[in-house]
Amino acid sequence: MFKIKTWKKFGFFALFGLLLSWMVSCSSGPATTGGNQAGGTQEVEFWTMQLQPDYTDYFNQLIGKFEQQNPQTKVRWVDVPWSDMEKKILTAVSAGTAPDVVNLNPNFASQLAERNAWLELDSQVPDDVRQRYLPSIWKASTLNGKSFGLPWYLTARVTIYNTDLLKQAGISQPPTTYEELAQVAKQVKEKTGKYAFFTTVVPEDSTEILESFVQMGVQLVDDQGKAAFNSPEGKAAFQYWLDLYKNDLLPREILTQGHRHAIDLYQQGEIAFLASGPEFLETIAKNAPTIAQASASAPQISGKTDKKNAAAMNLVIPRETDQPDAALKFALFVSNNENQLAFAKAANVLPSTVAALEDSYFKTVPANASPVEKARIVSAKQLQDAEVLIPAMEDLKVLQKAIYTNLQAAMLGQKPTDQAIADAAQTWDQGRA
Repeated sequence: MFKIKTWKKFGFFALFGLLLSWMVSCSSGPATTGGNQAGGTQEVEFWTMQLQPDYTDYFNQLIGKFEQQNPQTKVRWVDVPWSDMEKKILTAVSAGTAPDVVNLNPNFASQLAERNAWLELDSQVPDDVRQRYLPSIWKASTLNGKSFGLPWYLTARVTIYNTDLLKQAGISQPPTTYEELAQVAKQVKEKTGKYAFFTTVVPEDSTEILESFVQMGVQLVDDQGKAAFNSPEGKAAFQYWLDLYKNDLLPREILTQGHRHAIDLYQQGEIAFLASGPEFLETIAKNAPTIAQASASAPQISGKTDKKNAAAMNLVIPRETDQPDAALKFALFVSNNENQLAFAKAANVLPSTVAALEDSYFKTVPANASPVEKARIVSAKQLQDAEVLIPAMEDLKVLQKAIYTNLQAAMLGQKPTDQAIADAAQTWDQGRA
């Protein structure tokens, strides 16, 4: 995702049992991080994920402004490398040394919310403040009816497409639905010998296929957390991807390569469509200027539900912080309308507050707009209806692996569709028993 890196591969769940059990059993008092300092000041420790050095100036100015308005509070900003955040926050929470405000994403944060690691916000954030955020995005940081995080910055992917390839295939408009995509995929292959698109079934990679299931009307799990995808809608979704693969309308590498390969193929002119954030148009312009010149953007492809996906980052506050009021005040400051708008412009992302999204920056296409600027408008327009399609849930990666590995088996002819989806459901349910 954008310059701040794609949100993926949160898969450190094997440590949860040991570390989180230790956390729950050993936690007997507030953490010692921060606390009152000399002269009556208090320190709030704030962790972000790989925002230095690109946004160092932004955060230094943001923190300076907050400290000026709140002279009794000092903020200590710690930027953690992306690959280290899971281990570091799990260890810190378990040891009672967690920071006061943490930048995570809803799916990973929910794993710790299940263990009551975060401050519950429903009684802490007034309704009028809560209503500043997009309701569907606020919902992404709730688990079992309890809010555990504040929405922060977002992306809503667009369909980047190669206009030259579409012309060669005799296609005038990009598809808007998966049904149309299947038809277009056949036409692109017949007319050009190339593929329309690439989506991975590598279990540890993108959740795009899981999201497509939801867009096609599939309920992944029921209210008790048991598999709900062994249904007519689930079988149809399985069959959709299976048919594309068996009819050679998907590259063989979907079984072994991740989303990064889709970007490479698009830059090589080998696929017509790329589902990605608008910021990747900048990357394409640097790496493949000819392809960039032929590129345009359209809304996300969806299913019969017409649902659009948004990827979210949030801010959570550890329950054991000894500065809950100052931590919440700072988290609300970071994610308010003014500061979200400023960060969205600096980082080429989208804000999660209603007022910030009303800014002309997200609504008006500038004269002589670049492809990135045009894509930004397309992306932002989707947010009014977009949501985080995969709900906050425990062991998401286990669910993804169960579905993806069985879909792979069906693609390789090792299982019929009904058995593959039944085995996926059984694997998930037995793992939760």
